[in-house]
Formats: sequence, C-alpha cells, structure tokens
Amino acid sequence: MSAREYPAAERLDLVETLHGREVADPYRWLEDAGDPRTAAWEAAQDELLAAARKTWPATGRFAARLEELLAGGEVSVPAWRGARRFFSRRRPGQEHAVLLIVDPDGAERILIDPMVLDPSGTTVLDGWSPSVEGDRLGYLVSEAGTEESVLYVLDVATGQRIEGPITRTKFTPVAWLPGGEAFYYVRKLAPELVPADERQYHRRILLHRVGTDPDADDVEIFGADQPMTNYHSASVTRDGRWLTVSTSQGTAPRNDLWVADLEASGPRQPRLLPVQVGVDAQVDIAFGRPDTALAGRAFLFTDRDAPRGRICVADTADITTPDIDNIDIENADIDDAETDGASGLAYAAWRDLIPEDPGAVLDSYTILDGPRLERPLIAVSWSRHAVAELTLHDALTGERVGRVPLPGLGSLAGLSRRPEGGHELWFGYNDFTTPVAVHRYDALADRTTLWAATPGEIEIPAVRTRQVTYTSADGTQVRMFVMDDGAHDDPRPTILYGYGGFNISLPPAFNPRILAWVEAGGAFAVANLRGGCEEGEQWHRAGMMANKQNVYDDFHAAGDWLVEHGVTTRDRLGVYGGSNGGLLVGVALTQHPEKYSAVLCWAPLLDMVRYERFGLGVTWNEEYGSADIPEQFGWLIGYSPYHHVERGVDYPPTLFMVFDGDTRVDPLHARKLAAALQHATAGPLERRPILYRMEREAGHGMRAVSRTVGAGAEMLGFLAAHLGLDVQVREGR
Repeated sequence: MSAREYPAAERLDLVETLHGREVADPYRWLEDAGDPRTAAWEAAQDELLAAARKTWPATGRFAARLEELLAGGEVSVPAWRGARRFFSRRRPGQEHAVLLIVDPDGAERILIDPMVLDPSGTTVLDGWSPSVEGDRLGYLVSEAGTEESVLYVLDVATGQRIEGPITRTKFTPVAWLPGGEAFYYVRKLAPELVPADERQYHRRILLHRVGTDPDADDVEIFGADQPMTNYHSASVTRDGRWLTVSTSQGTAPRNDLWVADLEASGPRQPRLLPVQVGVDAQVDIAFGRPDTALAGRAFLFTDRDAPRGRICVADTADITTPDIDNIDIENADIDDAETDGASGLAYAAWRDLIPEDPGAVLDSYTILDGPRLERPLIAVSWSRHAVAELTLHDALTGERVGRVPLPGLGSLAGLSRRPEGGHELWFGYNDFTTPVAVHRYDALADRTTLWAATPGEIEIPAVRTRQVTYTSADGTQVRMFVMDDGAHDDPRPTILYGYGGFNISLPPAFNPRILAWVEAGGAFAVANLRGGCEEGEQWHRAGMMANKQNVYDDFHAAGDWLVEHGVTTRDRLGVYGGSNGGLLVGVALTQHPEKYSAVLCWAPLLDMVRYERFGLGVTWNEEYGSADIPEQFGWLIGYSPYHHVERGVDYPPTLFMVFDGDTRVDPLHARKLAAALQHATAGPLERRPILYRMEREAGHGMRAVSRTVGAGAEMLGFLAAHLGLDVQVREGR
C-alpha cells in the first residue's frame, strides 16, 4: 500500500459530565449516517480500503476455496404436517436455501425461492410456519439485511399467496389455530402511534383471521401493559386447546409465562393464567397430547433452581383451579401464580421429571408418543462442555432408558418429530469438519440412519481438533477448541475467536472459514468464554453485567495459552469476533494491544456509554447494564473500547466490517472507534493500518452465498497478510 494519510476526521471538543465523571466524545458527529461529513468520511475510507486490498494476496485464493466449501449446500430437519413434509435446502450454485414441500404422493415442490422473489439476492427468508393441517404456510421475508420482516400467507396446494404483506412483524412467531383460518402473531405498533425513536419496540400479540384487514380487524390479546422493549411469543397446541404466551424484558435471561385454556375462554379473549411471573429464571411449557398416556400432563423446561436446566411435570388440572387449596404441598410457592384471582400453576406443583445434570447443560427435548411404542419417550439434547449428547428417557418416570449415538463430537441442529405422534426422531448434526446432515432415529428398531446429506459433494481438508482447558485470571477453568492440519507442531499463524455473551454457546460447528484457514496452514481456536451457555446459566451470569470483565480476561488468557503452548507467537496471533464478539475484540485491542497482531471486528458494539440509544441497544440492558444508572455506568465506562483509546499506542492492524442494513448494531460504533484509532495510533499506516469496510444492502444476519464468500475472503485475506500466512506456497490448492 503506497504511503498515504488517514482520512481527515474532525475532533470535537465535546466533553460531558456523567455521574460525576468527564466523558469525551470527539467523534459524535459520526453517529449520523445522513450527515454529509459522515458520507465523505466513509467515501475516503473506501479509497483507503481499496488500496489496502491490493496488499492482501491471499484474498482471491480464499474466495475460490470458500466457494468450493459452500458449494456443498445445506439441508434442514423436516417439519411434518400429516403426510406432508416441509424443509429447506440449498443446492450447489444456489444463492439462498429454498423452502420445499414433499406431498403425500412423494412429489417434491418448491414453495418459496428467495431468488424468484428478488433476483438481486438481497431478499431473505427469515422464517416459516405451516398450519396444523399443512395446507397453509405463514412466512417472513426481509430485504437488504434489515431483518424488518413482512408476513405473508401461502396456499400450499397452489403455491399462491393468499394474504400479505403484513408489516412490522420482525421476529414474529406464527401460532396457527386448527383449521388454518386464524393465527396469533407479534406485531409492532403503527409508527404514527409511537415516537420516532421507539418504533422498533411496542410489540403486541394479536389474533388475525386470514382474509381480514390486519390494521382494522386484528384482536389484541397481550402486550399493552408490558414494557415497550419486551419481546413476546405465542404458541398453540396442535389440538387448539392451550395457548402459551411468553414475554421477556429485552434479552434478559428470564421470562414471564402464561397459559390459556381456549376451550374455556375462546381464542378472542383468552383468559391467561400465570405459570411464572416476576421470577429470575426461564421456563417453557408443553402439553401431553390427548388420548395418550401423557394426557393431562404439562412439561416445564426450566433453569429455575437448576442453572444447567431440568424438565418438570405438573397436572394440567392445576392450571385451571381457582385456588391452590387442593395442592397438598406444604408452604406452596404462590407468589408468581396470582393474576385477577386466578391461581395459574403454582411452583409447588412442579415435580422433577429429568433433574439437572451437574456436568451437562440441557439444551432441548422432544416427545415420542406413538401408539406402537411400549411407553412414551423423551429425547433430550444435552451439551457437555459444548459437545452434544442425545439421551432417551421414559416420559412417565424420567428414567434414562437409552442413548442415541451421534456421528462424532459435534452439535445438534434441531430435533423434529411427527406432531400427531410417532416413534421417529429427526435431528441435524454437524461438527468442525462435517456439514449439517439430517439423521433419523427409529425408536422401535433402536436404530439411527442418515436421512438427508448435504446435496453437493465437497472435499474436506484434514483437520486435527483438540479441546484444551486453560486457566483464566481469577483461576476459572475455561475450555477451548484448537484446530490445525496436524502437519507439524511448530507455531503458525492463528486466529482466536470468541463471543462470550447472551447465553450463546460456541459448540463444534461446520464453518468454511475455519477450514479454509486451517487448510492454508494456519491454526484456528474457538474459546468457550464465560457469558455463553457452555456450562449453563451460571456460566452466562459470570460474564454479564458487573462480571463482564471476566469474559475479556478469559479471552486474553486464551491467547496467552496459545502462545505459551507453542501454537503460535505474538506476531502471528490474530483475533476475530462479531456483534457482541465485536465488542470482545474491541476490548482486546484497547486493553492489550501488545498481545495481538491483527484484529477483525465484525458488526461491533464499541461505544458502551451510548449503545442504548441506537439499534436494539436498549433491549440489551440486562446483559450489559445501563449508563443511566451510576453503578452500571461504572462497569460500562470501565471497558468501553471507544473510551480507552490512547494517543501514541502502536495498535495492531484492525479491520472493521459493518453493514448499512444492520438494524441490531448500528455501524456508528465502528465509525467512531475507527476514527479514534486512526487519530491515536503510532503504528505506520503502510504496515499496521486501521481500516473500515462498509457493505451495502447487507445486515447483521443471513445473506446470499456470494456475499458470504466475498466478506469471508476479505476477512481471511486481511488476517493472512498481517499474520504472515503465505497461502501461495501451499501445495494442492
């Protein structure tokens, strides 16, 4: 890259006093994407990036390899509705997965192809839900990465839209009532009803009848008395009897839960009875099917008094009792079971069915209750130190009766069964070297077979994977996966990846970026930091709010372990993270710039003093804290990357990758930190650049394959250039 200067960026003399502390914000003007100065700054950054790209010789090679690895395609577990089967699949050469149906006669049809909806490739299918009978389909699409979904209804037999668009339906479930004439869903209030800065919030659960005007005729059943930032969901049992409503305060690790007996109150005015309200725990409820041995049972999946998760049972008769006098349990806990005189379901009525495992996290479960089985079964998905297990239990007693063998040490991607009952279980499986494939377990034969492989053939490189344990700053033992090609044990260019937040786990999962890097001669490490759910809710809470620094200490310790054990050296260690993981690597480069030789910061949060004002930031208060509260402001300012940039520090080469359609994390975070680092760094631009990459018509989540290849190749090309990975000398590719 020829010698040049960083683009000019005005530094404001803006200092505010917050809770008695002076806080400078010299680049606040970069918060406004519509400011002509911001547009000019971004245009100049584009020019700087274009020059830098010329110094990344491996980019083209990585692009070609990523395209090959993604050509294998993908396939999902099936969703059954009677004899109809719905699933998604992406074949080689397709930009997006398409939604298909297999009819009772075995004929396969495409229901939704995003490229037919929009040949530009910027429209994505966000979600879909067939009706109980499988003759109608609710589906969500959004454009240009915004995730601002609109809802349509499709006639499955004809493939024609019969309704929509219904707008303001971001992240909504579609909870069908039997017959396919109506469903519950979540919709934001009309923009004219709320202030402009609150239009992302104010959700309501509505009952919609197909064919009616959603703006005039929908019936609101829940949400008016809830905080504006709450997320709601609704589900209905297959027989149409039980409606479940859940709400959570943003992304808080707890929820309130109600149920309504629709046979007693009707769908338009359901009488919601509390299951759990005001309790610092998570719970979900499911019901045994009528006319089976499980009829009259409610199954409660919870981390209440069990941070690694457990399954409880209760009698559905207790949900509808007008009081709890008939529950013969001493000192019954009823503080969360009182609404308008209704008892709901007292906690004292919950009984352990599958108790907490002290060494594994209960991830999910499904029930097999077909008539041919000797007894109904519960298939339970666990993760033990991030590695999946699948066990079978008697659904009446909870006794463990078997284990479903998995193809390797990996992770599960969905459990599926026939909702009308059966003895078959479908699950997706993948690991670091295995793309997601769907397997079928037959409980009658006690046998697992491959059901659907990825549709394309790809060559998987040799990868050696180790799970290691290292010690963090406070003595906590943390696990990490380390991958390389096994050719030698000499230090090599290494990427360290982490996330550490929102109770999200990083299990072994197929990732073409990892394979391409390892095949080229590098090492790749995935650290299971606190803040995730690899070890349950306590592990999450050990890395949130006041404990957030634990996450960063875990990450620094992971890098130290990689250097101390000869996996890499300081001058060949790079870090990568996105979203909350972007905050992670932003903290890494500002707390310990000397430890890392390249930083890839994807869609990051970086100004933690003002993060609540933008995107979905205010919904994350329960993860990070609020700058409006003095104590919590102290936590945030203590690690906020934007506020810890120091003039004259030799910062490592850094590439910020952001997207103009991102409605979760605003690109302003990257703009402000990029400008601050460009002003402050002592490192020469030619060798240790601070770069900013804005991608248009893309967002935080799903994208077309070609977009995935392009962004991934530039990411790896940048890291290879600054970590000394010479892809060109590798043999074979």
